[in-house]
Amino acid sequence: MHNKNMTALRLGKQSVQIDEGELVSYSVSGHEFIHQKGSPGWRNADTEMFPIIGPTNEANFKVMTPKSAAIQDQHGLLREMRYEGIHQTETKATFEKKYVAHTPVKNSKYPSKSTEEKLAWPYDFGFQKSFELTENGLAVVFNISGEKGMPFMLGYHPAFKLGSKKPIISTQEKSITLDEVIAVGSRAFQVPDCAQILLKDEKSLEITTQGFGNFMLWTEVNNMVCIEPITFYPYAVPQEQLHLGFEKLGTAPKTFSVFIKPF
Repeated sequence: MHNKNMTALRLGKQSVQIDEGELVSYSVSGHEFIHQKGSPGWRNADTEMFPIIGPTNEANFKVMTPKSAAIQDQHGLLREMRYEGIHQTETKATFEKKYVAHTPVKNSKYPSKSTEEKLAWPYDFGFQKSFELTENGLAVVFNISGEKGMPFMLGYHPAFKLGSKKPIISTQEKSITLDEVIAVGSRAFQVPDCAQILLKDEKSLEITTQGFGNFMLWTEVNNMVCIEPITFYPYAVPQEQLHLGFEKLGTAPKTFSVFIKPF
């Protein structure tokens, strides 16, 4: 797991490993909370869904924007771009992606899962992601800047490693079992109007968000679960109407945060 692009953060008994902006390890007193690449379930450890969330194949990979129809594949084009590290201390690291309007971005799903070789978006944007260890846990903060009026959705897609046979995901309203999440399949289990989720496993995590407002849950295996803060649940509308889920940038950048507190 050690390569020259790996960034390490440390504070007390907490340690974090970041691989080019991807959170590949968060360990507390030797206990690993993050799904490990190569384990069954998913080939990543975390990623972002931006500027759209959800699939687009039924809409010919097009998403309507105020400027034009944009060619987007599932969960947008940000994940196809590379992060640059722009700042690091012992406890904090910040990464950035910058996009110039209409620049073609290679689609890794082509040709096996998509007909679109290149993706594009009709707006400039800057996207920063920072990780910071605090005494109480790990903060992941997203900062989106760009053209005033740019439409977007944002989702954060971290995968958590599971150790117990019967983990429980709970909100203030209800408890959700892993079997319920698996039963929903690729659509992902919707948790609307929610800013905090508790994952009860061998060791537990509390995930608190600001700016997102909703979650969705996804897994197909019992050794990991993705607990995904989202601004919009994409399966609430037909794919041709995905634009109904957009919010818009104002003149100031927008900030979204996720705080992961272990106990």
